[in-house]
Amino acid sequence: MRDKIMSPISSSAKWNRIALGGASPQIRRMNLDALYSELTLKIPRGGTKLALVVLDGLGDLATKEQNYLTPLEAAATPNLDKLCKDSAQGRMIPAAPGITPGSGPGHLGLFGYDPLEFQVGRGVIEALGLGLELKHGDVAARANFCTLDKKGIVTDRRAGRIPTETCEKLCALLAAKVKRIGDTEVVIKAGKEHRFVVIFRGSGLEGPLTDADPNREGFPIPTVHPRDENSAGQKKMAGLIADFYKVALPILANEKPANGFLMRGIAHQPHIPLFEERYKLKAAALAVYPMYKGLAQLVGMKKIEGPATIAEQFERYLKEYDHFDFFFIHYKYTDKAGEDGNFGAKKKAIEDFDAALPILLKKKPDVLAITGDHSTPVALKGHSWHPQPILLYSAFSGSDKLERFTETGANLGSLGVFEAKYLMRLMQANAKMFDKFGA
Repeated sequence: MRDKIMSPISSSAKWNRIALGGASPQIRRMNLDALYSELTLKIPRGGTKLALVVLDGLGDLATKEQNYLTPLEAAATPNLDKLCKDSAQGRMIPAAPGITPGSGPGHLGLFGYDPLEFQVGRGVIEALGLGLELKHGDVAARANFCTLDKKGIVTDRRAGRIPTETCEKLCALLAAKVKRIGDTEVVIKAGKEHRFVVIFRGSGLEGPLTDADPNREGFPIPTVHPRDENSAGQKKMAGLIADFYKVALPILANEKPANGFLMRGIAHQPHIPLFEERYKLKAAALAVYPMYKGLAQLVGMKKIEGPATIAEQFERYLKEYDHFDFFFIHYKYTDKAGEDGNFGAKKKAIEDFDAALPILLKKKPDVLAITGDHSTPVALKGHSWHPQPILLYSAFSGSDKLERFTETGANLGSLGVFEAKYLMRLMQANAKMFDKFGA
């Protein structure tokens, strides 16, 4: 018999608060989490297995230019097709209707944390993913090498996706010449391709700040500003960013194509409840890119290092199967192709994923969710607000009698359209982790 995990808050107090229908949305949300905690049953270690597989930016749009097919609809996916016969489908709103999320909010929603409540700077996530230790008071920024014209206008936000080796060389150049700004230490660490992280370590620093990134080509690098004009720490941090640009840009002036850089997600590390405390599941993360490792680490998942391809990630899942209750597996290439506006590449990325899927299914998890963290439509060449498709398999999911996993099919599925922050709770329900509510 599985043990019920009781919340430290008394049941009577909890139900009294839940009964307050006129309470604020914040209180009602807290009460719903309290209810889930009250109902949660602990799975014995080595029992039920859950897996969340994320094809980054999976969702797309059917357009006239592509014969009204999305890449998911155009792709040959025999293994997904076979799986969906025993699955339920639907669509998920990643943050809120009409809001386009970044990867951080998109994944926090998938992990069951309301992305509007738990806001995390992208720099913090990237720094953790690169294995950097953030100290109290540190402010981290996610940076991209970019291409600037003679007038300082951004002509390529990713500098042609320079190879990681070039990024490492440029970061070493910057790190050797910019060690401190005033009384603040500067730590620079290369990531993958055009990405890197900058950490500012000193006294009296605080985030978040606005981005030093126009988020599109054809504009100059914007000046950062405090999110809270009354914060002395944010004002000091904004001045440090301006000084960092004054020192660093001349160092890169003669580099091609990466003669500039953009910075976003400038913030300090917030407190977030740990995944295992929240769901009573020991979790592992299999991701290749630092940001997604960082997101997983932020909520307390164990990073599994080594695998570089989706097939290798699935093989490692098989090896780690007995050691964890929950697996988060991330696949980046659907998002990259969407951002490049490359329909064929996104279709191929989906087909490559499908070809590797049988490896995972050698030890099919009891509950399996396959989805995206957001949509990245080829037509938009970027993230969007469109709901992403979700496939949910378990012995209790039922069959929606759909022959394929597609956006069009997902519109007809029994899961309907729901907010991504409820996916973890649906996975728990399918794992029979909840006691009955009420008499």
